Amino acid sequence: MKHVGADEAAKPLVSGRQVLIAQAALLAGLTLVLLVKEIPGMVRELKIYRMTGGLGAGHRYP
Repeated sequence: MKHVGADEAAKPLVSGRQVLIAQAALLAGLTLVLLVKEIPGMVRELKIYRMTGGLGAGHRYP
């Protein structure tokens, strides 16, 4: 006598590959949000870097 739901109970709801894909998507989304949030600060730092002369400024600015 076979149990009716035996095959369904053995299958996992979510496969390991699906979990990895979901984690990668979440990590990519969080990275993108952080990058977008930090863009104004990076632009400001680049402007300061250009104003101080960049790499060619030598020792004029500590």
